[in-house]
Amino acid sequence: MKLYGIPNCGTVKKARVWLGEHGIAHEFHDFKKQPIGEATLRDWLKQVGWQRLLKKTGPTWGQLPDAVKASIKDEASALALMLEKPNVIKRPVLEHKGKVLATGFNENEYKEMKL
Repeated sequence: MKLYGIPNCGTVKKARVWLGEHGIAHEFHDFKKQPIGEATLRDWLKQVGWQRLLKKTGPTWGQLPDAVKASIKDEASALALMLEKPNVIKRPVLEHKGKVLATGFNENEYKEMKL
C-alpha cells in the first residue's frame, strides 16, 4: 500500500492517521521530496481521469493565472500542469499494486474498501 501526498496537507494527515489507527501498513511518498514521474501520472489519469485527479481548490490552483486555468481542458494539459505543479494533484492518492484505490480522503470510502 502506498500513500502519495505532502506531509503538511490536512487531508493527507487524516488519511495517515486513519491508516495507522487501523493497523494498515503503508509507505508514504512525499511529492515534495520525490516528484511523481510522468509514467505514474499517466497511469493514474487512465484509471481515474484528469477531472478527478486535478485539485481545483487550494492555494496553488487559486494562484494560477486565469489563462492557465482556462487552458486546462484535457488530459494532456492537466498532465503538463501536474508535472510542473504537483500540488494541483488531489491528495492523498492511495495506491495498491499499481491500482488507484482512492483520491482524497473520505473515512467511509476507506472503510468500504476493507483495506
